[in-house]
Amino acid sequence: MTTPPFAPVTDAELAVLRAQLGRPARGVVGVAARCACGNPTVVATAPRLADGTPFPTFYYLTHPVATAAMSRLEAEHVMPELAAQLDDPDVAAAYLAAHRSYLADRARYGEVPEIAGVSAGGMPTRVKCLHALAGHALAAGPGVNPIGDAALARADWSPARCVCAEPGAATDGPGS
Repeated sequence: MTTPPFAPVTDAELAVLRAQLGRPARGVVGVAARCACGNPTVVATAPRLADGTPFPTFYYLTHPVATAAMSRLEAEHVMPELAAQLDDPDVAAAYLAAHRSYLADRARYGEVPEIAGVSAGGMPTRVKCLHALAGHALAAGPGVNPIGDAALARADWSPARCVCAEPGAATDGPGS
């Protein structure tokens, strides 16, 4: 399970992030999850950007194929189905715990009054953004965010199989 503090982000990682996002990454405090080839998949972002903007999305999904997979699930209207899982008291309790974990991770990088109590993805009571929930699930590891885990299970992408754009980087996982 990856949780803060993170190793400082390198210039090479920032270059990969720029390529993934099509713009410079903002406020990156570390890489929270990686693809099978080692490229960033999720970054941790400062709760306040350099320009002073509050930024509640601490775990930010950057991998273009992962992002596209979450967008497809949203377009296929999977969010209401996942939201219905919150009717189960055990799932709702786990989702609330995920929300609290998210807030605790972000708080290590500063408290921002404007976003106090706000995590991401609709936690703790709604399912609003599968990108944010999958990012949290990838960063925190399986079993922490039940809705993020469910979205990843439904996705046509897996962090175990690299599909990065870097030549020669594609693998079927570590040691292949």
